[in-house]
Amino acid sequence: MALQRKSGILLHPTSLPGPDGIGDLGPEIYHWIDYLDQCGCRLWQILPLGPTGFGDSPYQCFSAFAGNPYLVSPLLLLEQGLLLPSDLSDRPIFPNHAVDFGPVINWKITLLDRAYAHFIKNKLPAIKKAYADFCTKEIDWLHDFALFMGIKEAFGGVSWDHWTEEYRKRNPEALALFEREHNDVIEKQKFRQFLFFQQWQQVHEYAHKKDIQIIGDIPIFVSYDSADAWSHPELFHLDINGLPTCVAGVPPDYFSPTGQLWGNPLYRWDVHKAQNYAWWINRLRATLKVVDIIRLDHFRGFYNYWEIPYGAPTAVTGKWKKGPGKSVFEAIEKELHALPIIAEDLGEMDPGVYALRDALNLPGMKVLQFAFASDASDPFLPHNYPSNCVVYTGTHDNDTSVGWYRQAPEEERDFCRRYLARSGDDIAWDLIRAAWSSKANYAIAPLQDLLNLGTESRMNYPGKPSGNWGWRFLSSNLSEPMANRLREQNILYGRM
Repeated sequence: MALQRKSGILLHPTSLPGPDGIGDLGPEIYHWIDYLDQCGCRLWQILPLGPTGFGDSPYQCFSAFAGNPYLVSPLLLLEQGLLLPSDLSDRPIFPNHAVDFGPVINWKITLLDRAYAHFIKNKLPAIKKAYADFCTKEIDWLHDFALFMGIKEAFGGVSWDHWTEEYRKRNPEALALFEREHNDVIEKQKFRQFLFFQQWQQVHEYAHKKDIQIIGDIPIFVSYDSADAWSHPELFHLDINGLPTCVAGVPPDYFSPTGQLWGNPLYRWDVHKAQNYAWWINRLRATLKVVDIIRLDHFRGFYNYWEIPYGAPTAVTGKWKKGPGKSVFEAIEKELHALPIIAEDLGEMDPGVYALRDALNLPGMKVLQFAFASDASDPFLPHNYPSNCVVYTGTHDNDTSVGWYRQAPEEERDFCRRYLARSGDDIAWDLIRAAWSSKANYAIAPLQDLLNLGTESRMNYPGKPSGNWGWRFLSSNLSEPMANRLREQNILYGRM
């Protein structure tokens, strides 16, 4: 994928301000797009948009195709007549600096149920036609997802391996009976998806009007507790009872002597290949309806992946297995006629991973926070970049640049100051300048770095099971001087 010289900001919609405890697809997201335009940025990077579950991670979703209903804007539902002012009168008081996911989810589900009740009760012919059209258009994934979520609700939210056998193994008669007896529950789930995609489509169109592209994100693996694994068990290494026979992770390294045990089910690549990678083609086609470019997380897994026996306490007993390589991307490109993909290629890599990336002409990633631990030959230093890459000051998995600098070893900070020819007193903007001035065609910084925020504003701590993904900012944080400062960087370094 050939990149034009541009810049952008990394910000997930949940971080937006607003009265309902979580950023959503209402007025503030349009103000945000306007602000990007004011800054001269032509890229907006987000995290995965799927329906989150336990732990609230956008990288562990109930579906690779569905959207997150907690992002639906109540204010827009009010404008449509799907909510009344009285429906919002019992809104709890939420903190404005972070998402308190438990109360927020309860509140959003309450509002979505009220909206569905109005939808059923009132005529609303245009909305009902749009809903029927949506259900027809998205039938390939929507019904299975709604059924999965309906059964999950009936079983108190437990993972599908704890359902009774007739549901776990998708007995046709049992599923048909459940649909008849719980049709309202299933329709509610479909309606929530309709609302999400209707609102997101308007956001996407508005971004295009401002000449802004959205960079989305998909993890290579799906969650075990997902409609994907339940409805298509033949595509995964699952046994006759639906349990994984092996799971994903990464091997031991300097930072983790026992490796990382992710627990995601692994793909039956032989089956995917026999089906000409239809599921992957559909996944990327669906994602490219809602974003313009895809950051493909754990790209190395397409070259080789770490297979861990199911039930192993750590990742130590895993082994490398060969991935599908070019064949999956060739099938995707044949159908979609393009590969608008950024390869997440961070960490220790086999040379074959880079060879695969380069053979596909995909841009890789550079992170400035990784650049100052060695010497001038470090591949993360700007003078070593190829033009076909994306440079970040940091990502959602890193500390903020201010937080990183405060906690970095003194020799690392010293090298950083000497390399940047700066004192370090304005380190986040020093790194922004280094990224923007680099050869990398795309340069991206998290909003936290523009705001000079510290560790308290970090988005995610990898390996930490809770307390992540909650950071939010205030409307007042988006100042005109900050926009002008970033716009000047875009002008100086040819990124407008």
